[in-house]
Amino acid sequence: MAKLTPSPDRPGLHVSKPSPSEPATASAVCHCGASATAKGDAQVGALVAGWNANHGSAHSRGGAA
Repeated sequence: MAKLTPSPDRPGLHVSKPSPSEPATASAVCHCGASATAKGDAQVGALVAGWNANHGSAHSRGGAA
């Protein structure tokens, strides 16, 4: 299995929630150089929303960098 953690040479978003009783964790690295990590369901939800609005495929739609 390939390493799933994003890096500058492999940008992306990775979210993990090992079990329903454990907090979610996430890491993101964008090709524009932005990066972020989050722990806890609410913080991970905010990171995913920000990624979707401002990074990843949003760049091709004219989203913020």
